[in-house]
Amino acid sequence: MVDIQSIKCFLEEKERELLSPFATLSTRTRGRAREERECELRTCFQRDRDRILHSKAFRRLKHKSQVFLSPEGDHYRTRLTHTLEVSQIARTIARALRLNEDLVEAISLGHDLGHTPFGHAGEEALNEVHPGGFKHNEQSLRVVDYLERDGEGLNLTWEVRDGIVRHSKTHLACLTASPEDLPATLEGQVVRWADVIAYVNHDIDDALRARVIRFEELPKKAIAVLGETHRERINTMVRDVVIESFERPEIRMSERVQEATETLRNFLFERVYFGPEQWQEREKAKRLVKHLYEFFTEHPEVLETEYAFAQKRQEDLGTVICDFISGMTDRYALYIYRKYFIPSSWPQEGWRIR
Repeated sequence: MVDIQSIKCFLEEKERELLSPFATLSTRTRGRAREERECELRTCFQRDRDRILHSKAFRRLKHKSQVFLSPEGDHYRTRLTHTLEVSQIARTIARALRLNEDLVEAISLGHDLGHTPFGHAGEEALNEVHPGGFKHNEQSLRVVDYLERDGEGLNLTWEVRDGIVRHSKTHLACLTASPEDLPATLEGQVVRWADVIAYVNHDIDDALRARVIRFEELPKKAIAVLGETHRERINTMVRDVVIESFERPEIRMSERVQEATETLRNFLFERVYFGPEQWQEREKAKRLVKHLYEFFTEHPEVLETEYAFAQKRQEDLGTVICDFISGMTDRYALYIYRKYFIPSSWPQEGWRIR
């Protein structure tokens, strides 16, 4: 007869034996906001990963834009495929550095759960109209703390929550950050770098596929350092992070590779994210999101009709509206907009000649 309890003990013992002294052991977690019975088979971080993976917010990521809004092509990234690429890169780095791969995976899968429809255009729109501002990383934490499970939240461990809320960087900031802004665990810092590595490379790939940019336009000095192909650039960045961070209490890139990465990142902001080809569609998306926010502000009774969860809430109206809109997929946002802003055709019988 198998002793189920011994399986989890075996996993926890393996962590103590194999992981780096700088790794976060599941047995040393700061715990959960609400105490609960531990799983017999999984460590606490494995359990968090599974909770995120089975959440409704995670499933909705497949229909949320990454860069290109409501993409029709089958091969453009969505917020879900971005999340999976971040997870793969982060796990590779964590494994090489002997960090806790389960913790890294949980943070990776949860880092963008609060992202708006239409990518960062939707986030900018809510940030501009909501009095309290809006940041997708803070909303991701709100999703796992409160919105999932009809208001109960996922009750994740402190380390996963910390990694989720501290993963993000503004486009004006450099890739490094002050210690107080970094995740408290090295695993969280790994995800922060993996996020950059993933989107810099796959957004270039998508922009080339969409013919928004040409390869010849990519900054030549950065390409000379990082590589000409998608595979080469990811390999260079990942390898550099591993070498620079090995057996150290921080996660970092070398100055040379970080400078090249920031050059590519700045190029993407200038030519792709805020470029002329995307500008018109971004502005349309922002207007749509703002109109929805303003409409629900003026008609809270409609919000309650469309968002049953709103009836149970005690927060201010603006916060509830942000919860509703940020949880929408691109196509659902378009559906709600058409429903309340676009006139419907009269039934065919109305056209009969009497």
